[in-house]
Amino acid sequence: MMLSTNENTKHNLLIIAGEESGDLIGADLIRELMVLNSQLVVFGIGGDRMQSEGMNILYHIKDMAFLGFAEVVKHIPFIRKVQKELITTVIDMNIKSAVLIDYPGFNLSIAKKLNKIGTKIIYYVSPQLWAWGSGRMNKLQHLVDKMLVVFPFEEKLYRDNNVNVSFVGHPLIERINDYKFLSRDELFGKFRLDLSKDILLLMPGSREQEVKKIFPVTIDAANKLAKEFNLQTVIACSTNFDENLFNHTGSTDNSRVIKGYTYDLMKYAKFGIIKSGTSTLEAGFFEIPMIVVYKTSSLTYIIGKKLIRLKNIGMVNILLDDNVVPELIQKDVTKSKIYKTGKEILANEKIYSSMKEKLSGVKRNLGTAGASVRAARQIYTIINEA
Repeated sequence: MMLSTNENTKHNLLIIAGEESGDLIGADLIRELMVLNSQLVVFGIGGDRMQSEGMNILYHIKDMAFLGFAEVVKHIPFIRKVQKELITTVIDMNIKSAVLIDYPGFNLSIAKKLNKIGTKIIYYVSPQLWAWGSGRMNKLQHLVDKMLVVFPFEEKLYRDNNVNVSFVGHPLIERINDYKFLSRDELFGKFRLDLSKDILLLMPGSREQEVKKIFPVTIDAANKLAKEFNLQTVIACSTNFDENLFNHTGSTDNSRVIKGYTYDLMKYAKFGIIKSGTSTLEAGFFEIPMIVVYKTSSLTYIIGKKLIRLKNIGMVNILLDDNVVPELIQKDVTKSKIYKTGKEILANEKIYSSMKEKLSGVKRNLGTAGASVRAARQIYTIINEA
């Protein structure tokens, strides 16, 4: 592809975000970096949002949607090809600094290659190495020039392991604060939802592999709960996902698929069945009582269980250091268990209200608005020093 260039190559920058959540964070970051220097030229991996902010996309996130160890192994030749092209671009464009956003499987690998050629590395949105033990975290002190973390507890963990770290707050605070919400009547009218029924929100993931494993059982359980508690099932679909895939993996006859209005749906949802990931954190921000679900290949699960040292996988539970919302993992992701767990919450007002009250702590723990501005300023300082 034809790349934009900047005669002042000191202000060329590489950014890599491999997932939907990273595309959102990356777009906000690029916007704030452009405020600091409108001549900045950004290359890398991202999605539609990052591209709309001016990034030169080398690979789109839809090409990078690998899930689990088995998927990664299968795509090793492609991954090597992508990394080789990135390094070539860094050298050809004389890029001195790189921002890596989450996406640890790929980004920690490319970080080693960038480090060898002298690229300054800023890691924004920490890979959750604290889940793997302090030994993995300690290695970052020689690999990363700056770690910008979005959870307050991460700052101490990294500092204790001699990593140069700053807590900037979570970018979803500003994203939600700046979002232009539809009213309930507008949302329900736009998508012909039943005004007499609250929403049971189903979020089965934004990658095809996730949806194939999680959607068929969750949609059946969701519809059964919705019928019993006078709710309506709505499936939230991310903007980069083909909604037709839901029909190929399960029945959507008694539900509605809505694309691109996730925050509106969260604001008016009564209950959620949500795949583990950033979505659980967003749902926690809106104080939605929920069940966190996660299912992957047997190989990925076995390897992950041996390596990961956390008692929880849901970010709301990790952030609040408490079992606030139930987590159903792997073999427990069944129609009967999801239904039973959901019924216990929805049928008991005391349990439901207590969960909602505890979830109010999510907002308090994520810092103040302005994470993207704070991150951009720190990154721009490093760019100028490179």
